[in-house]
Amino acid sequence: MTDPLPRFSTDLCERLREAFAAARYDADGVVGVLGTAAHAALGRDEPEPAYEATADAGPLGTLVRLFLLGSAESGTAVSRALAPATVDQALDAGLLRPDGDQLRAALDIRPHADEHGSWWVVSDIDTVRDSPAGREYVGGVGQAAMSLVRATSRSPVESLCDIGTGSGVQALHASRHARSITATDVSPRALALAEGTFLLNKVNVELLRGSWFSPVARRRFDRIVCNPPFVVGPARVDYTYRDSGLAGDEASALVVRQLPSFLANGGTGHVLGAWLHTAEHDWEERVRGWLPPGTDAWFVQRDVADPPLYVGTWIRDAGIDPASPEGRHIAREWLDWFASAGVEGIGFGFVTLRRIDEADQPTVVCEDLRHAYDDPLGAEAQDWLRRVDWLRTHPDLRAETYTVPPTVVLEQINAQGENGWEPRIRRLHRTDGPGWQHELDELASALLAGCQGHLPLADLLDLLAAAHGEPTDALVETALPIVRELVLHGMLLPAELAPTDGVRS
Repeated sequence: MTDPLPRFSTDLCERLREAFAAARYDADGVVGVLGTAAHAALGRDEPEPAYEATADAGPLGTLVRLFLLGSAESGTAVSRALAPATVDQALDAGLLRPDGDQLRAALDIRPHADEHGSWWVVSDIDTVRDSPAGREYVGGVGQAAMSLVRATSRSPVESLCDIGTGSGVQALHASRHARSITATDVSPRALALAEGTFLLNKVNVELLRGSWFSPVARRRFDRIVCNPPFVVGPARVDYTYRDSGLAGDEASALVVRQLPSFLANGGTGHVLGAWLHTAEHDWEERVRGWLPPGTDAWFVQRDVADPPLYVGTWIRDAGIDPASPEGRHIAREWLDWFASAGVEGIGFGFVTLRRIDEADQPTVVCEDLRHAYDDPLGAEAQDWLRRVDWLRTHPDLRAETYTVPPTVVLEQINAQGENGWEPRIRRLHRTDGPGWQHELDELASALLAGCQGHLPLADLLDLLAAAHGEPTDALVETALPIVRELVLHGMLLPAELAPTDGVRS
């Protein structure tokens, strides 16, 4: 028998919002009552310090234990914490469930914040507390969701569509920069929980049910975000939040192929994706083959997992012990499928897409950025597209004037030689963004030293050729691809893109 869907009314959400505000059940309030140490411990699934910190914390303590710790609480305490919402209302909505003479949360409602304020996200209870996950499980603020948030451009847009909204995390963040928001999902349960999220936060979102892009057929948006069920494996659906029913990496391929046709000209798409690594196909060749014409694309590979690690990770994610008979059976079937498909690894990362109807030759770049860096990619994706535009509209790079941003440094490694210390490695580092690195030779580093915003590149190349006794034509032929690559990576900026105050453009 299928569990009834949660039902969040406007009245209930208004009452809950009032109760949460009165108790200070928000991101700052939770950190405040727990303290730094207990909050960090809770993040490691070590709840005991949080129980101790909330023992005498009144309604806020009750809400933290109820929703964040999964504790059974007395009806009296819950009634006091939820007022003016009633316990009966919460039970009818599917928010609470009886546990003997006490009450437990049947859903997860947890504070979630950005730099502008705090929200509440309604989702199913984490599988760590209620395992294994059910087929229709709807996750909350997980690592994948936050990865996409951080990889999405935040420039203002008129319209945005969140494909596969789940509990509504992407749409919440989109409400900061999009005037109108549409969110879709194939799961009725996901739509019910997303509706609770949006009503609770007073965020106006158009909710539509359907698979992939079918709910928004013949519509176009300025921005589309998509955290699809991208898990790679056999064509089956065990859990709707992660499994597409398509074999291999076809879910990611489908999104990349179809998304640009739902963008307005110049509109952007931001997607989490996964792709296969096989002996027969390079991953870059594979993902490039997914793209429709007229699409700029930036594929960033953040990780590559071998099949056993990948399978074990997703079995645990569903709340199943990989060493159990069930876990071993699932793993064997999954690994057999990988072996039959010749899969050597599974890549994961971010895809930035832009529809450019007028572009004869769209820019498509695939990059392996598996090293550690802290900056979110969203701002970088926006800047990357600006630099792509500039390169497209300035075909003669020699006529332009350039500067090296202050966030770019040159590392030089010397080794002992016949005449003392001799340079062996010259490596350019960008200390912000994705932390790109480029190795340079002596002439390239000398050229960059001259890029101070005064002389056009053509003059610098003439001076460099004369100083080093090199033919100018040969130097130009060698230098232009390097300049183009450094501009694309924001390590060499034309005057009109260079920041005037020392900060990122």
